[in-house]
Amino acid sequence: MGNLVLQAAPAQAATLLSQGRPVTASSSEGAGTPATAAVDGNLNTRWSSVFSDPQWLQVDLGSAATISQVVLHWEAAYATAYRVEVSDDAQNWRPLHSTTTGDGGTDSLTVNGTGRYVRLTGTQRVGGYGYSLWEFEVHGTPGTGGPQPGNGTVQVAGTQGNWQLLVNGAPWQVKGLTWGPAAADAPQHLPQLKSIGVNTLRTWGTDASSKPLFDSAAANGMRVIAGYWLQPGGGPGSGGCVNYVTDTTYKQTMLGEIRRWTTEYKDHPGVLLWNVGNESVLGLQNCYSGAELEQQRIEYAKFVNEGAKAIHAIDPNHPVTSTDAWTGAWPYYKQYSPDLDLLAVNSYGNVCQVRQDWINGGYTKPYILTEGGPAGEWEVPNDANGVPNEPTDVQKRDGYLQAWNCVTGHTGVALGATLFHYGNENDFGAVWFNIAPGGEKRLSYYAIRQAYGGPAGGNTPPVISNMTLSRTTDVPAGGTIQVDVAVTDPDGDALTHEFKVGGKYIDNNGSLVTTPSSGTGPFTVTVPQRLGVWKLYDYVRDGKGNVGIETRSFRVVAPPVAGTNVARGKPVTASSYQQVGDGAPYPPSNVTDGNNTTRWASDWADPQWIQVDLGAVTSFDRIQLIWEGAFARSYRIEASDDGSNWRPVYSTADGNGDVDDLGVTGSGRYVRLTGTQRGTGFGYSLYEFGVYRR
Repeated sequence: MGNLVLQAAPAQAATLLSQGRPVTASSSEGAGTPATAAVDGNLNTRWSSVFSDPQWLQVDLGSAATISQVVLHWEAAYATAYRVEVSDDAQNWRPLHSTTTGDGGTDSLTVNGTGRYVRLTGTQRVGGYGYSLWEFEVHGTPGTGGPQPGNGTVQVAGTQGNWQLLVNGAPWQVKGLTWGPAAADAPQHLPQLKSIGVNTLRTWGTDASSKPLFDSAAANGMRVIAGYWLQPGGGPGSGGCVNYVTDTTYKQTMLGEIRRWTTEYKDHPGVLLWNVGNESVLGLQNCYSGAELEQQRIEYAKFVNEGAKAIHAIDPNHPVTSTDAWTGAWPYYKQYSPDLDLLAVNSYGNVCQVRQDWINGGYTKPYILTEGGPAGEWEVPNDANGVPNEPTDVQKRDGYLQAWNCVTGHTGVALGATLFHYGNENDFGAVWFNIAPGGEKRLSYYAIRQAYGGPAGGNTPPVISNMTLSRTTDVPAGGTIQVDVAVTDPDGDALTHEFKVGGKYIDNNGSLVTTPSSGTGPFTVTVPQRLGVWKLYDYVRDGKGNVGIETRSFRVVAPPVAGTNVARGKPVTASSYQQVGDGAPYPPSNVTDGNNTTRWASDWADPQWIQVDLGAVTSFDRIQLIWEGAFARSYRIEASDDGSNWRPVYSTADGNGDVDDLGVTGSGRYVRLTGTQRGTGFGYSLYEFGVYRR
């Protein structure tokens, strides 16, 4: 019998599984040593941790793999004690290797295990620094399943001009709303939204708090366009001024966030697609200009592309887009963001021009409308008071229908819309854009139901056809106006009216406050004391959960005073006045110039005084003080014949600012106001100090 020779089967060459995969760490020493440097294939870049024990570095292989070797390329700051583990879910770990006698250099570890996640945990450092790896290599045999699609794959399918969005292979037209409430509140809202035909919600940020929204969306057969916020997002005046040319720390941080939350939710059945950034190409104009602006926009678009590539590496099963406030951003995406799967834009009054812009731009990708609705504050003409003329309730309803019709009219290219906005707020912006502010349904809510094919019928809101104010440009402070409102209710419901006022154009406060009213039409409505342009809102309710809201502006002016202002143009002195700062100086002479837009402002201390010289002893029977926001809580008024001996005229300890119209009598050459307690943290500030004689 001959000799039997046994030979080992040739070993299958191991594959490098970790390079370029998503990686996270317990910490990073700084922006120059991120976790991603340990899996970039470059032995000249490194990850380093903060200087404490323990620290860990973890790589996601994308799917379960058979692991045969782990190679650690240590920098000088190595681990003398560490362990290597593997996991299927990044929660439950199994050991692959451990040591307490590490000596740095290169550790080539032969291991045997299977799993999707591999983690190195350092428990004892060699010196006073942290842990630092040039490269963390995981070798083995990849799983046969590839990246797991979770509960469904979303893709942009079709050819030029004939695209569609497919979810699990079935067409999906985006019938959406932008989402405002807390994610935790989604379960109480989404069934109702689903009932009117909404299938998609859009967010601007994604983090740990997003999960209840994704969960509720999936439970209702809906999906979420998951946003990633980038500065200076939100269009003009928003965000912060990041330098996309030089700020590598910000970009690495945001890429880390994008990778982190994409990894967290990539298999969630509530995700439709990812949206990197919002209105930043436009918003950069508030940070830069000229050639620098152009370069920033280019670098931003390149960074958006980095974000798209990072998402695709982690999640090949959901498309990626980026939103801006104008189609003027699309050329940047076309040239510098080739990894985007589709385009996106926010457009309101100009929404029906988007189609032609797409054609003119020669684009080769479809798009979605990520915000749209009635014409916005920034694109309507001003009214007689110089503030934007808000569309009527009926015009807003029609604006949503027009937006949807223009989107759906671009067949095969526009894949749907998330119209703006579904939120709980009930303030200035909410009245302009929310379809159900405070949970009360407006005409716009039912317009979206109509557009999205929801069931018709049921009780619907009052329809306001006109609203007029008896005075609009010269309403005396604290007085009343007559308001006529023409309104009908399709269901014949009994209607109630609540009037509110908002001072957004006075102090940028968007809140609305109920103001007294009487009558059944026309109504007598009391206006505020504070000078400036206000907005009046009429909430007309039908008692069935519906509301119509109409708004008009009015300008509050100081009440006219009978007689002659004997202080007009007379010399004024004060204890102090603000000489530097925005808009300064604010000299005392401003209070007798007859101009209600110029003012005196004092130092920020108590007490302060301001004094008018009438030129001769003069009798008076009324004093009118027009305060700026920095008013006096306590003050006194005195008169004097010689500027030394003073007689009391008036005093108060509960001043509330605005206009003080005081029916007081006295005489003297000098009239002095002394503030003893300020109503704000600023000084005292007066537009006018009027002394009247009939």
